[in-house]
Amino acid sequence: MNNMIVSVNPHIYAKDTTQTIMRDVLIALFPAVIASIVFFGVRALLVEVVCVAVAMACEWAFEKITNRPITVMDLSAAVTGLLLALNLPASIPIWQAMFGSFVAIVVVKQFFGGIGQNFANPAITARVIMLVAFSGAMTNWTVPAFTDATSTATPLAILSSEGAAGTLPTLAQMFLGARGGSMGETSCLALLIGGLYLICRRVITWHTPAAFLGTVLVLTALLGQQPLYQVMAGGLFIGAFFMATDYTTSPPTPAGKLIFGVGCGLITVLIRVWGNYPEGVSFSILLMNILNPYICEWTKTKPFGGVQA
Repeated sequence: MNNMIVSVNPHIYAKDTTQTIMRDVLIALFPAVIASIVFFGVRALLVEVVCVAVAMACEWAFEKITNRPITVMDLSAAVTGLLLALNLPASIPIWQAMFGSFVAIVVVKQFFGGIGQNFANPAITARVIMLVAFSGAMTNWTVPAFTDATSTATPLAILSSEGAAGTLPTLAQMFLGARGGSMGETSCLALLIGGLYLICRRVITWHTPAAFLGTVLVLTALLGQQPLYQVMAGGLFIGAFFMATDYTTSPPTPAGKLIFGVGCGLITVLIRVWGNYPEGVSFSILLMNILNPYICEWTKTKPFGGVQA
């Protein structure tokens, strides 16, 4: 009886751990990593390895210095580093990629208490900071290898420029990834495979990705903004499946996930159509991360038999 443990209910056992969940995310990102190497060469692999290594090193070092439990083996830092890398252009200077990983892990994650305590997605926040700090390098796109692409401009930049519609890639090129953009966001096929894997593994649910993608599709169709291009362009796929579904910074309930996804889609379209910046996915997710506590409060479920507080 000395080993009896009494705790507050509910008593739910699940075999999933942070490490197994993060491992699934890494597996889901593997097709996008392969696509990035195919289209942007070994430079893409170098950036990815550097971002992951620096992210893990920063987490270990910070926790060692502050005498916190070492959590680097839960793989969350590896996921953050890889997601950041996939949101960067292949031509990004290595020192800037290292800076981004430092910001994501130390400033956004560890300063707020570590995993589960950050108010915003670390990779998204680091990318936004890098866009402001290194705008030139962050928008210096390279022509994908093994393609007939001749323009380094992203499809969103082309769509926002009058009279440039003739230089748009085909829809097939958009889906496969033969276009300009961040090295991990161009192949919708690779990201779709990874997203479906996460749904099948029950790491994420369909609610946020479907609401995010569907909102952009419907609103851009109503506004006459070439909806198929808008859905496949930019970081919408990687944002919908891998960023907006972050456990810590998104709602846990189905209703909350739908609201979160619709909000991300709405802000994305507003920025793309009426803003000065052609892309809006990163900003939309960051803004919805800030609103997440309110969405959680609005959509929280009432315990069975509970009464209104």
